[in-house]
Amino acid sequence: MRETVQILKEQVQHFNKITRIARYDQRAAYQSHYLGMLWEVLSPTLQVLIYYFVFGIRMNGASSMDAGVPYIVWMLAGMIPWFFISAIIVSGANSIYSNLSLVSRVKFPMSILPSITIFKSLYSYATMLVILLGFLFINHIFPTIYWTQFFYYFLCMCLFLYAISLLNATITILFRDYQLIIGSAMRLLFFISGAVIDVTANPDSLMTKILKLNPFVYIIEGFRDSFFSRQWFFEEPWWTAYFWGMTLFVLGVGSILHLRFKDRFMDYL
Repeated sequence: MRETVQILKEQVQHFNKITRIARYDQRAAYQSHYLGMLWEVLSPTLQVLIYYFVFGIRMNGASSMDAGVPYIVWMLAGMIPWFFISAIIVSGANSIYSNLSLVSRVKFPMSILPSITIFKSLYSYATMLVILLGFLFINHIFPTIYWTQFFYYFLCMCLFLYAISLLNATITILFRDYQLIIGSAMRLLFFISGAVIDVTANPDSLMTKILKLNPFVYIIEGFRDSFFSRQWFFEEPWWTAYFWGMTLFVLGVGSILHLRFKDRFMDYL
């Protein structure tokens, strides 16, 4: 618990540094491209359009399990957070290793590197959210009081992504093959996290109960609960308690490993 508090305090103390470096890295990533930061908008837009043509048109206007919600809108509500989740997990796992040469020369809290990775992707995520809102309004799905819990699920997503990124980034330093394992695992998680397939369609089945142990299902279904005005997060108290228990456990393990090995990271290069 002490390690977790220390790690979280570092995020608060260095918040300005996190946002400043994230903005710099974001600009630097596109400075050699003619369209520059415009790619932050074009890239997610192209991805959404591809999935629209592949799934939306092929499904020929079919409805999802949610009454009155076209499949393409239902899918986008899950795909857009999945794009963000997938990008953060893959890049977050390499966030410390790719910056070791920098932190070895400068007094730098390495625990903020996964946070920088998250902040760098927020602009792209916001762009995709605007696209989703466009699809919702076109299909006559308008804001209700349930939409306010979007901020709760957004917090859930960011905190869990930080926890898993800190753990993965530390393990990647100790065991380089772990980065390849993550890449393979993400392909499986894509199908069992509910982005394009309704994994909660049969709530009483054993398979559904197993799949709901995946924290990403809680997040993705939570966004759908918000935008489609299905239910409040506190209507699933045990699932909510499980998610936060898992988040704190992963954050705790990641914090302990990070603080235990951070002074010896250079030895593993």
